Amino acid sequence: MTNENKKESVTIELSGRIDSGNAAAVEQDIFAQLAGKAGAAVTLDAAGLAFISSAGLRVILRLKKTYPDLQIINVSSDVYEILEMTGFTEMMTVKKAYRVVSVEGCEVIGEGHNGKVYRIDQDNVIKTYKHADALAVIQHEREVARLALILGVPTAISYDVVRVGDSYGSVFELLNARSFSKILAGEPERFDWCVAEYVKMLKKMHAIRVPAGKLPSIRQDTLKKLNRVKDAIPDGLGEKLLRMTQAVPEDDHMIHGDFHTKNIVLAGDEVLVIDMDTLSVGHPIFDLFHMYNAYVGFSEYDPEIVRNFQGYGADIARRFWHESLAAYLNTRDEQKIREVDEKVRCLSYASLIDWSLRYPGEDAEKDRATRDLWMTRLVELLRRTDSLLFDVPCGAEDAHQELDIEATTENLDEVLAFVDARLDAVDCPAKARMQLDLAVEEIFVNIARYAYAPNKGKATVRVEVSDDPVTVTITFMDRGVPYDPLKREDPDVTLPAGEREIGGLGIFMTKKVMDDVRYEYRAGQNILQITKSIRKG
Repeated sequence: MTNENKKESVTIELSGRIDSGNAAAVEQDIFAQLAGKAGAAVTLDAAGLAFISSAGLRVILRLKKTYPDLQIINVSSDVYEILEMTGFTEMMTVKKAYRVVSVEGCEVIGEGHNGKVYRIDQDNVIKTYKHADALAVIQHEREVARLALILGVPTAISYDVVRVGDSYGSVFELLNARSFSKILAGEPERFDWCVAEYVKMLKKMHAIRVPAGKLPSIRQDTLKKLNRVKDAIPDGLGEKLLRMTQAVPEDDHMIHGDFHTKNIVLAGDEVLVIDMDTLSVGHPIFDLFHMYNAYVGFSEYDPEIVRNFQGYGADIARRFWHESLAAYLNTRDEQKIREVDEKVRCLSYASLIDWSLRYPGEDAEKDRATRDLWMTRLVELLRRTDSLLFDVPCGAEDAHQELDIEATTENLDEVLAFVDARLDAVDCPAKARMQLDLAVEEIFVNIARYAYAPNKGKATVRVEVSDDPVTVTITFMDRGVPYDPLKREDPDVTLPAGEREIGGLGIFMTKKVMDDVRYEYRAGQNILQITKSIRKG
């Protein structure tokens, strides 16, 4: 063992095994090294420690009592498991050892606010972090990524943490993943496909209601930015923008916070969202203004910025923003698109000015010219804009509870995933979930097989949750042949199998496990509604 003493800080290296056979000798050696160093901050470097028994743990415990600031670093996974199991990780700082990985020469496949994503081999990618406290950021991102996955967002969750240079990285398995930026740059013929899949994912995220307290408010973060820059905006227009932003209500729907084409990847046939550390809740405008910045705002003065960042030119970036906004709003009315675009740009320019002031570049003259451009456009917009609110079409705000889908049996899994994501959000008990899933399957399959036969058509599935008691209501709507399944006589389940009529069991079971089942035919639609109380008030 060796020790290093710097300003009352002592590091002692542990190696091999510490067990009943040598624990006493190890303890004697440690205290000999600490002689005359009362009150020192002691660090045990466990990089070479392969095993520790209960006898070794008692040595650490006695050392902790004498040196309260004791910490253990570079702990292997096996030793860490022992320390965690016995509660030592709760008593003192214990830091794992991390394998070292180099990203030199690796392809950058994604980049966001907090780091870059590199492909290190065919199967794996590493996200590196810009923050000094990267481990805390990694832990946060893993937690929110798990939450997003539970709520129905296809994403990747880190399976390992590694050292990358002076910081840390998260390792993800993303087989042959390509970012949408790379697809747009290399396969221009897939532009429309990228827009469609991009907006579909954005609406999917905005459709999700997040349980209270799970994610921060992006509105609050934006208000902090505006408070920093409002006095720099002339003629009281900064205060006007602040008031308009305050008028945007808090919202519990999911916001990505950095939703651009480098953070949307195609892994095999599946579209995934990455870089989840900016996940929050709020109104869609807060995602849209970050999107505008990624495609247009940052590069409005120097178009080469977007090429360097996204890998494609400013013309593609501007077209992608316009087409994505049109698809999100579900309109080709240029006036409507322009109205929302201008509301979005009010927040975009203000946030860009705040960013430029907080993180100045090396070219001060270019920084000033860029800010002047943003400020000029912001002032013009604020003079004619009185509200940041706009109508969010069904499929964005309202889609949190509604799914429009082709009524085929092949789509049953997607319907169940949609319903289950909403049940997860309200912590639905397992038994109630099973009963609801049973009813959903019976009803949707019945629509798929008979509503439009022999043709095909759409079905809408709406999920609503009410309080006191917590109750789930699921409504099925289709424009197929009018049919009231509740008029069918219940099967006699006491008869032997050979004497029973075929059919009718699905709606019979649904009525048995639900609290209420209702049907009506209205405005050319079959409307079947099931209700289940999942918790007492």
